[in-house]
Amino acid sequence: MATEERRVEQLKRKLARLGPMLPGSISEQWNVCGTPGCQCKDPDKPMRHGPYYQLSFTVGGKSSTMFIKKEDLPEARRRLKCYRQFRTLCTELVHASIALTRRTGFDRSTS
Repeated sequence: MATEERRVEQLKRKLARLGPMLPGSISEQWNVCGTPGCQCKDPDKPMRHGPYYQLSFTVGGKSSTMFIKKEDLPEARRRLKCYRQFRTLCTELVHASIALTRRTGFDRSTS
């Protein structure tokens, strides 16, 4: 097996092992509620509610958000890292596939 073919197979194996992933980024939110007289509206020392953690992402041109519980932050961050690795591996796979096609042409036996 040639170098390009080995690289393509290696990248496919790495992609298959990634596990759950999430795109986007996590931000910390502090909110003001609508309850009259709440501490979050104190004119001298307002104490906003939070922190709340929000994941923001865009997939297929559609933006969305979801709240993340504090205890789920480590797993959410792990999934964000997996998504970044996914994107990197996909780019590497495309480059390796182009190199393989340049070497072999469009011979279907190499796919």
